[in-house]
Amino acid sequence: MPLQVHPGRPSPLGATWDGQGVNFALFAEHATAVELCLYDARDPDEEYERVPLPEVTRHVWHGYVPTVRPGQLYGYRVHGPYQPEHGFRFNPAKLLIDPYARALAGQVDWSQPVFAYRFGEEHTPDDRDSGSGMPKGVVVEPYFDWEGDRAPRTPWHRSVIYEVHTRGFTINHPGVPEEQRGTFAALGSEVIIDHLKQLGVTAVELLPVHAFLDDHYLVEKGLRNYWGYNTINFFSPDARYSSRGDRGEQVAEFKAMVRALHRAGIEVIVDVVYNHTAEGNHLGPTLSFKGIANVTYYRLLPHNPRYYMDFTGTGNSLNAQDPQVLKLIMDSLRYWVLEMHVDGFRFDLASTLAREGYGPDRLSSFFDIIHQDPVVSQVKLIAEPWDIGLGGYQVGNFPVLWAEWNDKYRDTMRRFWRGDEGQMAQFGYRLTGSSDLYGEDGRSPTASINFITAHDGFTLHDLVSYNEKHNHANGEDNRDGHNENLSFNYGVEGPSDDGAILDLRERQKRNLLASLLFSQGVPMICGGDELGRTQHGNNNAYCQDNGISWFDWDLDERRLDLLDFTRRAVALRHQHAALRRHKFFQGRPIHGEDIKDVVWFRPDGHEMKDREWNAGWVKSIGVRLDGCALEERREDGRPVRDDDLLLLFNAGDRPQRFCIPEAFSEGDWRLEIATAEGVPDSLSPGADIDVPARSVILLAHDHEVTD
Repeated sequence: MPLQVHPGRPSPLGATWDGQGVNFALFAEHATAVELCLYDARDPDEEYERVPLPEVTRHVWHGYVPTVRPGQLYGYRVHGPYQPEHGFRFNPAKLLIDPYARALAGQVDWSQPVFAYRFGEEHTPDDRDSGSGMPKGVVVEPYFDWEGDRAPRTPWHRSVIYEVHTRGFTINHPGVPEEQRGTFAALGSEVIIDHLKQLGVTAVELLPVHAFLDDHYLVEKGLRNYWGYNTINFFSPDARYSSRGDRGEQVAEFKAMVRALHRAGIEVIVDVVYNHTAEGNHLGPTLSFKGIANVTYYRLLPHNPRYYMDFTGTGNSLNAQDPQVLKLIMDSLRYWVLEMHVDGFRFDLASTLAREGYGPDRLSSFFDIIHQDPVVSQVKLIAEPWDIGLGGYQVGNFPVLWAEWNDKYRDTMRRFWRGDEGQMAQFGYRLTGSSDLYGEDGRSPTASINFITAHDGFTLHDLVSYNEKHNHANGEDNRDGHNENLSFNYGVEGPSDDGAILDLRERQKRNLLASLLFSQGVPMICGGDELGRTQHGNNNAYCQDNGISWFDWDLDERRLDLLDFTRRAVALRHQHAALRRHKFFQGRPIHGEDIKDVVWFRPDGHEMKDREWNAGWVKSIGVRLDGCALEERREDGRPVRDDDLLLLFNAGDRPQRFCIPEAFSEGDWRLEIATAEGVPDSLSPGADIDVPARSVILLAHDHEVTD
């Protein structure tokens, strides 16, 4: 009996189960016909039914099939002109992924004819069927018992972010059941959540979890796209992180992970890659968008639409100027907030999305639509504020709702602790929230996402252990990845048996972590840095789904000590409101107090003078933070009070004696934490203290804490 297909509805896009059947709707401008192809879940390579979608409404082809149920596998074949020179790349021989599919089953088989053209003849369409080599969309059962799930809604100024890879974080953990390791289930397990809670982080920022592909050239070399910045669908969680299967089970498993993390008070931020897709340039495969509405979804060269604009280094750029593409992005974002309960997004190469012409625009359509959206505007929005195109570096220029990865913070802190001269002025700005970047446009210190290391680059351990990248395992003769000129080298690169070198490296790790956690702004810890994780000098491990990238949970004494230090430093940040202000320092007395909210002083106890900030020889400095000048109010209207704090920094290679001004307190200062040994537990007003070479000391003077 032929399959019955009714006209259905043009909205919502995708495959929507209503309890009796499924409505299919696909935007395909310039198409002449669209066929729905159904596959048996038990034999996903064989197409058993192909039916034309009977209606088209405003470029949306749609039909309702009453006999289809959740678990059904499907794809589309889209008819139209194959004219690359005009931007049209329709080829009905190629099965296409629904851009709105909620789950994908299977992976691309690169040995199958997934390219729309004959090799060497781009203008000649390839008429071989690609269906057996393509992932299929899955009709998903939308119901999930959230059990009263509530978002933690941690304020920005109380946030500590932990950037981490779902698989690498959990694949080796002995406390995770073997069948769950490397999956969403593992990330939501009790033992992993215990680690996060003891560390004190308030949010995990997950490297991409949208369905992505292993690039053809990596597969040929026996490698994989480990990081996941190669998205092919913006709605489906990638099934490689599912312990239960790829027939929709990945959706429920992701939701269960979010629910477990929320119960522990931990937010979930996902790294999203809306700037490009996995279909590459004009010679790339035809998997989804390219064969459905190429001229709509991608930015093509205006005078030669055969070619793609590329602001990302991946071959193409999504056309965020087009209303339909903006709708796709917004529908995806709202889906992940409303249906998957995520708490925010980190936008990869966000400058690309803001390009109206060739350069990013603060008034772009992308910003407008984000800011007016009642759902997306209420979650955490983090920009990677650059791309590789002309004018793409936009640190400090995103609108008020946005926080930004602050690479100026990263570079300044590395230079300071490496001992470079002339860093003090920049160090002062970065430690206090980068007011030079965010203080003039209505934003606060929390606009700055501070980081020392991230997934892209050296780990913290490798930063202080290597001066050159060692990326030979990537198969590109060590040409890939950037040279990190801000790394540290103390004469012995890589592993060492020299106790003095090892001790110095460990101290520098503590210095960098302490600076990160005691700076104004939002700290982001790169997952594993608290454990001394190493990638053996590989600073571009995007293709290393193996022990190079995976966490090693077999901790020796040094790594346990680093973990303990990091936990204590995070706890101090949570304890002291003066370390996590939500407004910039004023540099003057407020609330009727006699002392400024922030005072910078030299080792001799006198305040820094303007000319000294740029003096190349200055490598040691102290800063007093007034615990009574927080510009926060309790419910009764009285100001919040915290301990007064002293931070002493010595980036020099010799000990530095500091004189603590008597005016700073009437009582003793107690030691909260130090990155070097031999520091006294308390200090009297006006006393001297020797700060060891390359070290940080945090001291506190009691006030009643009411925050």
